[in-house]
Amino acid sequence: MMRMTVLASGSKGNSTVIASSKTRVLVDAGLSCRELLRRMAVAGEDPAKLDAILITHEHQDHIAGLTVLARRLKIPVFFTEPTHRAWVRMLTPRTTMTYAKWLDQMQREKEARTTVAADSAAHEVAAERDSAALVSGEADLEMEEGCDPEVDEAAPQRSDPAQLPAVEYFHAGTHFSIGDIAITPFTIPHDAADPCGFVFEAEGIRMALATDLGYMPPNVKAALKRIDVLLLESNHDLEMLRDGPYPWSVKQRVLSRVGHLSNEATAEFLEKDYDGGASWIVLGHLSESNNAPELALLSAEQALRGHPTLLGNRILLAGQTAPMAPIFL
Repeated sequence: MMRMTVLASGSKGNSTVIASSKTRVLVDAGLSCRELLRRMAVAGEDPAKLDAILITHEHQDHIAGLTVLARRLKIPVFFTEPTHRAWVRMLTPRTTMTYAKWLDQMQREKEARTTVAADSAAHEVAAERDSAALVSGEADLEMEEGCDPEVDEAAPQRSDPAQLPAVEYFHAGTHFSIGDIAITPFTIPHDAADPCGFVFEAEGIRMALATDLGYMPPNVKAALKRIDVLLLESNHDLEMLRDGPYPWSVKQRVLSRVGHLSNEATAEFLEKDYDGGASWIVLGHLSESNNAPELALLSAEQALRGHPTLLGNRILLAGQTAPMAPIFL
């Protein structure tokens, strides 16, 4: 038996549990640790039984609670290497400097160099006089530090926001396993470092997750064959997006080939390229500003209505505010 439990899906946070009878994997951790734990409890998922966290890409709505959750549960996190590097860069503090501030710093450094040059002659004599004392003093200091191994341990440590219990790398297109779940990651077109979708297989059941993709390239269409439960993006209605509140630059990003899949694009895939194998289709990552659940559902149902053989597919909607009931196969 396999199980898919969508804890959240949308622009404010994404997270899904994929489980077999022996293994449980959390795909993305896009809510706070507290909220993820609360939703798992509501859905009947025991976080203590999670074996790993698997990350699709480094955008905030997929990794917001990652560090705290992984540390709390003491479980490994699986990334592609470019995604991990991008995530670490996001968490590394960065400083910026204005041109005026840079000029001021250069002036202070120049003045400091002038002062050092003027004082260097006086310091040379003192340095020579103290050199012998320093040699013997260094030996004594090393001996004292060696006798007190708790000194470094007692010193305050700065917390590393990117520190995880364990990190494992995978590569798009290369199969790997977590427990008894075989996983096939595939590249998706999105504006992230190395975004991936996944096919999960255990005990003869295949489940797939494909959200955050600007269009349906051939490799994604091929990956979504012979799937029993399919979580597929249906992000926005084209007219609602174009008339909606987003700035034009954001609208262009969403509409681009590395943005998000519209209701119309999802329907086109279901009508022309979908093989009809899934018992359940879950429409996910619906925009709260640029979509309506009724529109996404109607669009998908109309796409399948033209193929009587596909009418057995049951279509569900994954939401942002509450977990879905688990899907068992």
